[in-house]
Amino acid sequence: MVLVAAFLKGIVGFGFPTTSTTLLALFVDVKTAVALVIVPNIVMDGYQMLRRGQLLATAGRLFFVLVAGACGIVLGTKLLVMLPAWVATRVLGLFTLAFVALNATAFSPRLAPRWERPLGPVAGLVSGVVGGLTNTPGTALVMFFYALGLPKEEFLRSIALSFVALKVVQLAAVAHFGLMSWGLFQLSLGLTAVALVGFSIGLRVQDRLDQRRFNRVVLVFLAATGLWLVYRSL
Repeated sequence: MVLVAAFLKGIVGFGFPTTSTTLLALFVDVKTAVALVIVPNIVMDGYQMLRRGQLLATAGRLFFVLVAGACGIVLGTKLLVMLPAWVATRVLGLFTLAFVALNATAFSPRLAPRWERPLGPVAGLVSGVVGGLTNTPGTALVMFFYALGLPKEEFLRSIALSFVALKVVQLAAVAHFGLMSWGLFQLSLGLTAVALVGFSIGLRVQDRLDQRRFNRVVLVFLAATGLWLVYRSL
């Protein structure tokens, strides 16, 4: 299950926490599943981030997005300790499906570049809160970056950098709130080795996709993610 989730992440650059957390939750409780997949995600996104280069420019562009996302992660992780996650999961799933439906029509949502700076922190905060609560921080940011019409390389670089930053904060947060024990951390390292196998194969597929096919795959995967999130929340 981790192998398959990592393979899909290698293709589209996101989706590993959603898929792997859901599958692991069939065998362990959700809070344990959240903790287990953080380290594999950091390692995979760190590799994807480094292979894309030009990180300083992207980091400067996303600075306020990442700061807001980090604050949201801490808040969302606190909510994970206190509340059931099904409400946020269902809302995120329905919102994702609405976004995909709009893209399938002539009303495809697009944002002009001038909106990136004022709306970026909002997208980061929402992504962080939802990510801390449900372990799916990527969906809101993926939709935001997609709506900006970023080229494939910049899209992947932005996603990878954002995920590394948010997941490092999440790792510290789950440790602080007592959700990550030393035993779970060691098991998470073992899952990382498994995930890297599937991830490396997925990257080969990703490199062969042109911009049009890549956009199509992203939308299909977002649709599948939205349906799964709604089903998971029922």
